[in-house]
Amino acid sequence: CEQIIQHLNHKIPGINTAELCQRIQTSGVDINIGDLAKVANTLSFLFSTAARNNLSTEELVTTLGSGISTLPKHAVQVIRHVWNEQGKDIAVAEDARTTATVGQFVDMKWKLGVAMSSDTCRSLKYPYVTVTLTVADPSGQMTDKSFEMTIPQFKNFFRQFKEMASVLETV
Repeated sequence: CEQIIQHLNHKIPGINTAELCQRIQTSGVDINIGDLAKVANTLSFLFSTAARNNLSTEELVTTLGSGISTLPKHAVQVIRHVWNEQGKDIAVAEDARTTATVGQFVDMKWKLGVAMSSDTCRSLKYPYVTVTLTVADPSGQMTDKSFEMTIPQFKNFFRQFKEMASVLETV
């Protein structure tokens, strides 16, 4: 709940469900990453909808009690506590922003490699660059996107990043 609140308040770019799943499993709870992602998406929707409708803590808890009978009492208590402590911050953030429909760039990693040979070619000696981008989608789910480029493609990619940096400096 806290990470979702931080994401909705734009304090963190997203929820790293793989890391969170590992922490939860280490504490003895049996959950897989797919189920955790569903829970995170549901809570994100719950908090953002409550913020858009400017619900008080009691209104949120009443709505949860009337609509979802299978939600355990301790889960409702956690949601109540988090919303009571930090719900007003989300309401302000939701009012101040427009809804984002694209992901947010979080991190980029790259490495240089050389393909020495393959099944069909004995001597390649072909250099390439592998780039991995970490992106948080609008719900906060973090995903890695990887791709490979030739050296000329990477030089063009780098040139475009330099152009973006120079334009951002003028803003």
